[in-house]
Parts: sequence; C-alpha cells; structure tokens
Amino acid sequence: METMRQVLITGGAGFIGSHLADELLRHGYTVRVLDTLVEQVHGHERRPPPYLDAQVDLHVGDICDEEAVARALEGVDAVFHLAAAVGVGQSMYEIAHYTRTNNLGTAVLLEALVARPVQRLVVASSMSLYGEGLYRNGAGQRVEAGERSLEQLKRGDWELHGTDGGVLQPVPTPESKAPALASIYALSKYDQERMCLMTGRAYNFDTVALRFFNAYGPRQSLSNPYTGVLAIFASRLLNDRPPKIFEDGLQQRDFVSVYDVARACRLALESPQAAGQVFNVGSGEPQTVRSIAARLARVMGKQDIEPEIVGKYRVGDIRHCFSDISRARQVLGYEPRVTLDEGMAELSAWLAGQAAVDKVAQASAELSARGLTV
Repeated sequence: METMRQVLITGGAGFIGSHLADELLRHGYTVRVLDTLVEQVHGHERRPPPYLDAQVDLHVGDICDEEAVARALEGVDAVFHLAAAVGVGQSMYEIAHYTRTNNLGTAVLLEALVARPVQRLVVASSMSLYGEGLYRNGAGQRVEAGERSLEQLKRGDWELHGTDGGVLQPVPTPESKAPALASIYALSKYDQERMCLMTGRAYNFDTVALRFFNAYGPRQSLSNPYTGVLAIFASRLLNDRPPKIFEDGLQQRDFVSVYDVARACRLALESPQAAGQVFNVGSGEPQTVRSIAARLARVMGKQDIEPEIVGKYRVGDIRHCFSDISRARQVLGYEPRVTLDEGMAELSAWLAGQAAVDKVAQASAELSARGLTV
C-alpha cells in the first residue's frame, strides 16, 4: 500500500473526530477536517472548538454540499467518514434531518470519491444496527432474539425470553450477527456502512467499517441531550440533578474510551488486511447502565445523588448489547488500553472544569409528546 499522509475527517470537529485528529497528528499525518459545526453540538455561535488542534486544516461546510466536499477532498489520500446526526431517540421524530445528513451526506461523499478515489475510506458505523445483541438460551444455544413486544414492556417485563419462556442470557455480539434495525438512526448507520463498502468494492478503493460501541471521554457535548449516556448523566450531575434511567437500569452496554476508539480508527487505516471488512470497536466488557451512573456519581463526588429509575421504555432502545472484539484483535491488532476506572477518573477531572445546560427534561418531553416512551 502506498504511503497515506494527507487525511480528511468528516465530522472531525466533534467528540470522536477531534480525538482521532490528535491520534493521527501524533503519528505524522496531515489532517483536514470538514465539519458544519452544528449548533446542537457546538452551541448557537457555531465556533470552532478550542480543543481542535491548531495544526488541523478546518473546512467549515455541510457534508451534503457537493462543492464543499469536493474542496475538502483535494490532495487527500484517505478519508474517515464520521459526519452524522447522532441519537436514537431524536432520530425517531427528526426523520428527514437524520436521513439527509447520514444517508444523503454519505451519498454525496461517495459520488465525490468515485470521481476522485482515495486509497482508503474508513466509515464510522454503530453498534445500534445490531438491535438486540446475541443471547444464549437455557440449552446453551446462541440465539438472535427479536424485539420485545409492547405488551411485555407495558408490564415492565424488560428481559428477552426464549421459546420455553426462560430468560435469555446476553453474550458478546460478533460482527456476524444479523442487523435488527430498531430506530431511524440505526437504519441510517447501516445504510452508511453498506453504501461505503459496496461503492468501494465497485470502484476499487479500500473501505473499512467500524461499529463503535458506547464511546466516552473528554470533549463529549454535555448540553446535547441525545449524545452518549455518560455525557447525559454528567450533565444532570453537574446541575445537581439525578440521572434518569429508562427501564430498571439493568440493561447492559459496552463503554469504550474515546482514546481506544481513535487508535482503532488509525489501525483500520494502516492495516492492509482490514480492507473490505467490518469491525466492532468496544471494550468487550458489559456494564449495567445503573452501575455506570453510580460509578460516575462517585468519581464526581456526587454519590449522594441517586439515579432516578424511570421504569419506562423508549422506542428504539434495546435491552443488552456488548461487543465481541476478537476480529479487531486478530486483524487490526486492536486491544483496549484504557480501563473503565482510568477513563472515568480522567472524565471526572475534565468535568470539574465544565458547565452544562441540562436539556434532558426537554428531550424527555419531546419523546413523551410523540408517544415514543411507554
């Protein structure tokens, strides 16, 4: 593979993109960013964030703008496509916005790459496309569970059940699990992934898809109520309010440090064997949402604030999903380096200097008004 030195990151002024820019700069790459500086993330003034390295060549523009995309691609050897509208709940009522940004934006980028191919395209996909993770039944067999029925959820029966009525036990989810798209966001991320892989194959430029699990760390937008769950909980705690947890809080997720995510991205760029493949990027360790809320409160010195267990279901949510990262280990040489304790301690130190506008109640009201919580 030829040497790739000039890299474009779409959505590179955001949480993961800015950390990826740092990772690439440390390893000798030249980095350009295309970002529209959306208000929901960057505030109403839409200024470049202070954490974006001064060495980054920032192009302010919309991923759906053909001319802006073409300019950003000039002289570029490789592209990380991170630009996306993010959020399961919001995607269920801002359908046109999510479809435009995620689907049309990817199509505009791909048409530009057909005209001017790069050596490698790495697209940010999502664990959300799995829907429910993989499970094991009472006989020890691995099974792909369907969606929970509305009647079941109204009863507060949160777990998945097998054909014998027994509770299914979650196991690590590999890339081979069939997608089960439970939200507009999940559908759009799957479309992004498949569009990139099939176009790269057709036009002979290497493409890699990375399915990110729940990334956390410094720089996550604290005033965006549709961002990652740890940032949402932090926003509540910074305002001395209890984190709101749907269902019973025992749903399991995979929390991975943004530094590990950024490194996985670089490895996906540099590994010749990665071309044409899909990889999970997570920690491989399940955590309950309730335990994460308690741990965050403790490291922030807010342990006296108990989380509020809502006991409601949010449309598009799933019960359990955590990653099997065997393929990323074998092919990319990826290994999570930041333990949850280390990552939470650093997050707490960063949060100490932050202020957050708590918009969780407003977001909850939006969902409830549309009948998207049960």
